Amino acid sequence: MQITTRLIKELRQKTSAGVMECKDALEETKGDLDKACEVLRERGLAKAEKKKDRIASQGLVEAYVHHGGRIGAMVEVNCETDFVAKTDEFKSLAHDLVLQVVATDPQFISADQVPGDAGLSPEEVCLLDQPFIRDEAKKVGDLVTEVIAKLGEKVIVRRFARFELGG
Repeated sequence: MQITTRLIKELRQKTSAGVMECKDALEETKGDLDKACEVLRERGLAKAEKKKDRIASQGLVEAYVHHGGRIGAMVEVNCETDFVAKTDEFKSLAHDLVLQVVATDPQFISADQVPGDAGLSPEEVCLLDQPFIRDEAKKVGDLVTEVIAKLGEKVIVRRFARFELGG
């Protein structure tokens, strides 16, 4: 099958992957857009796995106060370099994460922090296991993995806090 620029552009819009990565994924899947998305997602997971032992000491703190000033949150997101911390993709991730915290009130970052005898569902109480508020088909952890694949650096959610008046 002929891989058209329109098809590559469509895959790029869906995944934000590079042109050559999109072209390669489409060639591998013989032009099947859905399968190409899955291939790129798996490659992103592989990239993220390779970076898990790196040190992420740079980053930013993102804050958000909901209209009316009754609910707010802060999230610390770390990466390896200050250059990446200044990119639009990284800033957008931090903003999406702080909105997620305000909207869903998670108690933990990931499932490994939940006490074993608590009987809590990770999808309800763990930020990275929750469905993403802007795209319920994705988990928040998938969003972080996508950013790792795009930026080529380790990205972690270090901590968060949520504040609610009278709460």
